[in-house]
Amino acid sequence: MILISPIGELSGELINGIAAEIERVFGYSTAVDCVLQDLSFALDQKRNQYHSTMILEQLAACLPHRAIRIIAIAQVDLFIPILTHVYGEAQLGGTTCVVSTFRLNEGRSGMNISQKYIDRIVKEAIHELGHTFKLRHCPEEACIMHYCRNEEDVDRKSNELCRYCKVMLEDEIKRMGT
Repeated sequence: MILISPIGELSGELINGIAAEIERVFGYSTAVDCVLQDLSFALDQKRNQYHSTMILEQLAACLPHRAIRIIAIAQVDLFIPILTHVYGEAQLGGTTCVVSTFRLNEGRSGMNISQKYIDRIVKEAIHELGHTFKLRHCPEEACIMHYCRNEEDVDRKSNELCRYCKVMLEDEIKRMGT
């Protein structure tokens, strides 16, 4: 089971969209449970952004026994020190990832959002979760694992893995034996 962990209030439509795509792409059931209530520990006061790697560390410490992966959906602006911002971050081959609605939804809250923004957030959720299954950035622009520099890049890529990434995912899932 893959756990979806909303941080703050998010629309049911968004959470259901993420859950449906996780089940379709990865073949695992999902559950929803908020494991982190407060992200203040990750706030960088100078940048007024949240350090996503710190969030991943806390998520890993909270991973319930019944879950093989956890994906947090946050509404804050995320960063890693070498970039101005990130849409999300994942532990490559690890158990946790986080996606932010903040820049994908032009800074609006995660409640009343349009289908366009839901599609963006769902794509990035699948992308980050893909990294936890050892998938790397793909050079194929249509692949969901393609690296995106801006919202238009996210809009352009499909919600599918390319043939190569699909095989890599299937191999990793077989190797895991779950």
